[in-house]
Amino acid sequence: MNAEPVVPRDPQVQALTTALAAPFEPREVKYKPQMVKNNRCLAMAYIDARLIQDRLDEVLGVENWEDGYRILPDGSVVCRLRCKLGDRWIAKTDVGSPSEQPDGGDRLKAAFSDALKRAAVKFGIGRYLYRLPAQWVDYDPVKKQIVQVPQMPAFGLPKAKNAPTPAKPQAAQSPKVEAPAKPQPTEAEAPKSILPSNGQELHRRLQDYDAKLAAQKLCQRGQLLAHVTQAGVKAGFTANMSDWTGPAIPFAVDAVKEFEQSARQAKPEPRTAA
Repeated sequence: MNAEPVVPRDPQVQALTTALAAPFEPREVKYKPQMVKNNRCLAMAYIDARLIQDRLDEVLGVENWEDGYRILPDGSVVCRLRCKLGDRWIAKTDVGSPSEQPDGGDRLKAAFSDALKRAAVKFGIGRYLYRLPAQWVDYDPVKKQIVQVPQMPAFGLPKAKNAPTPAKPQAAQSPKVEAPAKPQPTEAEAPKSILPSNGQELHRRLQDYDAKLAAQKLCQRGQLLAHVTQAGVKAGFTANMSDWTGPAIPFAVDAVKEFEQSARQAKPEPRTAA
């Protein structure tokens, strides 16, 4: 039996689908409690339907996507989302459920939004949110609100735009780069006083140091890694710490110092008996 020939992917289509599936800014992601136990809850990430519409407009253009809806007898809504990828129109369909709100119009509106979100996931939009690790966070049962924002892992952060490229030394000069002076190690130093040789080693050390700070109850597990990654993205480095090289390494060490100093200052001093 002859196998079907593999059709090479259109580079333009591949670029569009990659852009559609790119992570959103962490501040744009919202969370709701999926399970509540006393003052803790299991946080579930989600995005608004308008954010999906903005992504479609930004990547494809307003003229290159369209949506249609059909209401089912049980109140659910079917969304058919069509997007122009390259020279082809591709459609994806999914069903959204109504909410439990008392007003019938609000329930139907929620079903429309849910249907669009589910259809958009089939184009990759927001699909990474389903791979986020489960996180239990602080919850206010009186206000019924999440009071602690979950930490976004590195793969859920958008890649930096226009990341700086380290300048190459001129071949004729071949300057000798001297190693930076070794500072005296303190508690706020990186896991080792010798700088990591690459991004993979940096990530491994920070994982170990993150666990150490969490054991000292200075932060939640994963909070240090998230802080350094977000600081690096703002500075122009990629969101994948394992790819960091050159100036990104000492930058990460400084970010660790800043984080630990802030965490230790925020930790209340133990009370002594009068």
